[in-house]
Amino acid sequence: MSTKEKIQEDLLVDTQEDKLNEIVLYNDEVNTFDYVIDTLIYACDHTPEQAEQCSILVHYKGKCTVKTGSYDDLEPRCSKLLQAGLSAEIV
Repeated sequence: MSTKEKIQEDLLVDTQEDKLNEIVLYNDEVNTFDYVIDTLIYACDHTPEQAEQCSILVHYKGKCTVKTGSYDDLEPRCSKLLQAGLSAEIV
């Protein structure tokens, strides 16, 4: 009988994870709930329910993460929010 030796090779697989960034929307005393909701629907592709929940969180907590993703996806969305007169940044 012959003995076969099994050699197990461990493969190290490098997985490159895209760092997820966030758009944080800040509260202001200028814009109405309806305006913020409409802007989130337009700029961030939120459903009306998502936009309403985010606007309530922003109002009571002072800020809220409204979108998460790659920087390349978030940059034009954040620009739309800023152009609409909202206070937002990518973190």
